[in-house]
Amino acid sequence: MIAFLIGLLACLGAFFRSRYNLGLEILTLRQQLGVLKRKHPRARLRIQDRIFWTLLRRLWPAWSHVLVIVKPETVVAWHRAGFRLFWRLRSLPRSLGRPTIDSEVRALIRRMVNENPSWGAPRIHGELLKLGLDVSECSVSRYLQHRSPSDHARQLWCAFLRNHRDVIAALDFFTVPTLTFRVLYCFFVIEHGRRRILHFNVTEHSSSSSWIAQQLREAFPESCPYRYAILDRDGKFDEEATDLLTASSIRPKRITPASPWQNGVAERWIGSCRRDLLDHVLIFNEAHLRRLVKDYICYYNRGRPHSSLGPGRPEAAASSRLKRLSEQRIPSDYRVLAKPILGGLHHEYRLERVAVRA
Repeated sequence: MIAFLIGLLACLGAFFRSRYNLGLEILTLRQQLGVLKRKHPRARLRIQDRIFWTLLRRLWPAWSHVLVIVKPETVVAWHRAGFRLFWRLRSLPRSLGRPTIDSEVRALIRRMVNENPSWGAPRIHGELLKLGLDVSECSVSRYLQHRSPSDHARQLWCAFLRNHRDVIAALDFFTVPTLTFRVLYCFFVIEHGRRRILHFNVTEHSSSSSWIAQQLREAFPESCPYRYAILDRDGKFDEEATDLLTASSIRPKRITPASPWQNGVAERWIGSCRRDLLDHVLIFNEAHLRRLVKDYICYYNRGRPHSSLGPGRPEAAASSRLKRLSEQRIPSDYRVLAKPILGGLHHEYRLERVAVRA
């Protein structure tokens, strides 16, 4: 009976309230009814519900009298959390960290780091200042953090080999089958500096020590600049061959057993010779093989570009580079001529100026 009277008084009091407060009360009650209908398995408040009650707290002083599903302290906590989030976003700096470095400057720093493994951040920073680039030393040091300790040793070994490869030569044998199922032995000598083939010959009897000694005499004259010769542990390179090299002021260096990668320059040329020539022809006899391989060596030394040389050619000057046109097109007064090599297996190209008719 008392509850009925309280409800009746509340209904009568509604006639004396302003339409503004009454509308807000109806809105809040409907919102709470909508929340109570969402039972999964119980009613849950969403982010839009929290925003609704946070805004209502600022707009209507009597908001707490009609709030049923949560406590007023919870709404106050929501408002304070929103206040902190608002000012946190307002206080964020427009640009985080140091000023950004131009992409070209970043690429230049990476290039200096890769090309000079022994340089530290102060040295690279000094080089940048010489170029007029105002970059802090701390920014340079960030690019040194990605350098692994093995990169330093690897770069030093590459520099060491580049400084000594001009006095290193390598020699080896490889076999070629003929049309009549005979086996021919090819002997060659290659230098490490320009990857140039110094000597080549063919024999059917590779065990002749006198023949090998004669090939070494022809490959290494008395005034040769080479001081080291890399060879494998084949029995063909006996004591007579090593003594002849020593007499020519060349120290023979034998590789580890079953380790052809230690004579990689020679093995690489054998693979190139097979892929470019021997895999495409049938060899009739010793003279036929000698003629074909010598033609290929002439092309290999003079006309074939090598990626390891920048790209360049073994018999070109060490400082020379392939001539590039200033524009990415062929000028109208030039034409490209192709010269067939080895019967058309390969071609050598060159530009020739076209004669202008009067």
